[in-house]
Amino acid sequence: MESDLKDYEVYLFDMDGTLVNSEPLKGKALASACLDYGVHVDHNIYKDVMGESWQVVTGYFFKNANIEPDLTEFNRYFRAHYEQMLNDELELNIGAKAYIEQLKLAGKKCGVVSSAATWMVENILTSLQLENAFDLVITQEHVTKHKPDPEAYTLALAKLAVSPAQTIVFEDSSAGICAGKSSGCDVIAVKHDFNGKNDLSGAIKVISTYEEMFV
Repeated sequence: MESDLKDYEVYLFDMDGTLVNSEPLKGKALASACLDYGVHVDHNIYKDVMGESWQVVTGYFFKNANIEPDLTEFNRYFRAHYEQMLNDELELNIGAKAYIEQLKLAGKKCGVVSSAATWMVENILTSLQLENAFDLVITQEHVTKHKPDPEAYTLALAKLAVSPAQTIVFEDSSAGICAGKSSGCDVIAVKHDFNGKNDLSGAIKVISTYEEMFV
């Protein structure tokens, strides 16, 4: 299947940006939530903090908007906008579904390892009818440390009882690539419009669509 890669047993995917086009939507939902406080913020500033923890991301938007909202209230506004966008505009990255289906047919194990909240991940998997595609789903609630800490990937390896050498990770942020590598796994980076400021050099391969994995 992958001519220039070894044959792995386990394929672990970050969610936002890596499997789906949700990063721009997340930026737009954050900007829309700021607008609920009467302040216009360019959603593209999300490119500066993509892949960082939610605390860092929201803090960056608050600073740019010059607001100090109650975080619980802001998150409620954000969630309403984001769920609407996930419903209306969410798409799988090109070739992702076919690639995952091919891996499953080949008897490989696939997992999602995301720093996003469980509701976001479940919402996306349901929306794209991928609830049954993965052997494992790890979200923000399963770990105490955010990527670049390898905790989420170390947990995935333990749960699937596999070694890092048998595993390949797909990521789209500097933090995610660091987390995958720190757990001992090889990492493939997915390049898109929103991660230009992220360092992808730690990956063994950089792709723009999953069709490149069929070569």
